[in-house]
Amino acid sequence: MTKDDALFSDQDVSVSGSRAPLCGLGDGGLVHGVVDWFNRQSNLENRFSNVLRQSIDEVLDGQRTGRYDINKLEKTEKTYLGTKVEIVCRAEFDLGYGAEMDYCVSGVEVDSKFSLTGQWMIPREAMGHICLVMAANDKKSTFKVGLVKISEDILTKGGNRDGKRSISKAGRESIHWLFEDSRLRENLILQLDPEIRSMVMSTAAGQGRVDQLFMNVQGRVVDRNAVVTAGRQLDAPKRVRDSRKRLAPEGVIILGHQNDSPRIASELQLPTPNKGEWVSVRVVPAYPGEEVPRFSIDGAEYRAAESGEPSSPAPVIQY
Repeated sequence: MTKDDALFSDQDVSVSGSRAPLCGLGDGGLVHGVVDWFNRQSNLENRFSNVLRQSIDEVLDGQRTGRYDINKLEKTEKTYLGTKVEIVCRAEFDLGYGAEMDYCVSGVEVDSKFSLTGQWMIPREAMGHICLVMAANDKKSTFKVGLVKISEDILTKGGNRDGKRSISKAGRESIHWLFEDSRLRENLILQLDPEIRSMVMSTAAGQGRVDQLFMNVQGRVVDRNAVVTAGRQLDAPKRVRDSRKRLAPEGVIILGHQNDSPRIASELQLPTPNKGEWVSVRVVPAYPGEEVPRFSIDGAEYRAAESGEPSSPAPVIQY
């Protein structure tokens, strides 16, 4: 049996073992059933944020190229980004392939459309089908996701050379928004102050750039992608371990997700890192009577250093 045959087979079963809906045999493309399916998925907003963040980061390929800005992509890479979003979204939500469109969702054909500008180009073959429209603004760290059934009355009159048309201003009123102005997980290096970013990225050696990242970006979550983009090397945890050793004489500690780190982050009132995330802070000994957040290690207390305060070696922390 071919994969196409399996789409319409009575034996078609989803990965989880429950019977999968037969695509094309549903309600003919009514949007509400697909909207309901997505709304029943757990942690939906965060998962879409992760889909778009992962897709953008993989196309930027920062660990090899050092790129962090979509505007630095080649035209062909920007085009491929839409395909990458389609692939990552399918994997995240375990979506089957449609017979004609990209996905099969609750028995309905759904096409994937991504845009960096929020102007989706709709091909002729999508007419009468539902489109999952997604857009991301990496500068503003926002994204939107909606569902819309394509018909003549929601499209612009003119098209491009391929016959694709965009959704008109009036047609956008027909979009059923799952999220219209949601928070996209931050592209840290893109969001840095330009002077700090230049200081980090212009350092000659890869490990030196990671050191600069943790020295100059403190009290803020630094994720794996920021580390490998700065270092242009694959092993983010090793880069972080090396930075801990190299920055310890300056009093800089780099907290992770386990052992002493969550407690110290909480006691210093810093963000608590998840796995694959780190937060750095320069610390100095705390003295009795100082009413500031502090933590203790081996009977000694430490607090976050103030700007311009002399450095003191970091305590030994069980990371």
